[in-house]
Amino acid sequence: MSVKRFNARGVWAIYRFEMHRFKRTLWTGLAVPAITTSLYFIVFGSAIGSRMGAIGGVDYGAFIVPGLMMLSLFTESIFNASFGIHMPRFTGTIYELLSAPLSAFETVLGYVGAAATKAMTVALVILATANLFIDVQIAHPFLMLGYLMLVATTFCLFGFIVGIWAKGFEQLQVIPMLVVTPLTFLGGVFYSIDMLPQPWRTLTLFNPIVYLVNGCRWTFFGTADVDMRISLAMTVLFLGLCLLLVWLIFRTGYRLKA
Repeated sequence: MSVKRFNARGVWAIYRFEMHRFKRTLWTGLAVPAITTSLYFIVFGSAIGSRMGAIGGVDYGAFIVPGLMMLSLFTESIFNASFGIHMPRFTGTIYELLSAPLSAFETVLGYVGAAATKAMTVALVILATANLFIDVQIAHPFLMLGYLMLVATTFCLFGFIVGIWAKGFEQLQVIPMLVVTPLTFLGGVFYSIDMLPQPWRTLTLFNPIVYLVNGCRWTFFGTADVDMRISLAMTVLFLGLCLLLVWLIFRTGYRLKA
């Protein structure tokens, strides 16, 4: 029984095509997060941060950096992955993709790999922009990069699912705007959940974004509101759930062959 060879050329073709679309709007795609981050630091870092003390021994300006990176990482991951797979469905070229000598794994790898690269690039631009306003010290830089990649991959898979589920471009915005963004702002991006009174602090622990933001914050400062092992476990759990849903989509042909 022959074993199918990994189609690296096909994966690279999808990856290069998606990255080419990113390159066409490169300056806009990088300038917007840089400007937005600057505004966040002007408003929250200077206006509000100057009136707040250190949080857990961390200056407030530095404290919000991991949260800002996560906020953009979630948004960019979902948007890029969902738009990337939704366009072939919208134009009808999805059938050419499905008939190509590519496995489901290779197809997802190409789209998710490109979307994760874009999201990681934006997150690192935000980190570079933040250093213009405050000296950000990273306690575990390699763990930080690894964790960012893990979160980016997870949310790119989630975005891939959204792109398959959405029937139109309007629905592509429903999950990010009405679910992910509110949960992110309520997930401790700009504050420590220890600052919340009960029962709000306990209720906040049911927000999955809390664990992702605090996992990133731990890689920066070595301390967070939630134990790093719990944050990592929640991230891996969400990743596993997304992988299962993607497998079911290709297994059943849900909205791919209809």
